[in-house]
Amino acid sequence: QVQLVESGGGLVQAGGSLRLACAASGSTLSTYGMGWFRQAPGKEREFVAAISSGGSTYYADSVKGRFTISRDNAKNTVHLQMNSLKPEDTAVYYCAAKQDGRRSYSGYEYDYWGQGTQVTVSS
Repeated sequence: QVQLVESGGGLVQAGGSLRLACAASGSTLSTYGMGWFRQAPGKEREFVAAISSGGSTYYADSVKGRFTISRDNAKNTVHLQMNSLKPEDTAVYYCAAKQDGRRSYSGYEYDYWGQGTQVTVSS
């Protein structure tokens, strides 16, 4: 069983940056595929970024060039660096883990989820 805890969310002005962290316990993340998703009020959850166990990354078009997903296997943590933030990036951000180690944009393929961290971008 994997427990995931997100941190690093907060309030930032448009154009600013935040760095989210997803810390895991109960298992080693190095063999898991990891993803970040977000959900804004009144909207469905959407894919943000994913990274395979081998380090291959994949991004939603809406964040490509602004967000970077990375993993620190030594610290059992995955990060999401978010730059040039826009008000439309406001959402609760969730990290997720999938046991097969592959990256995926589909939330249904992930086995474990964190509780989420709020990101609010003011205009």
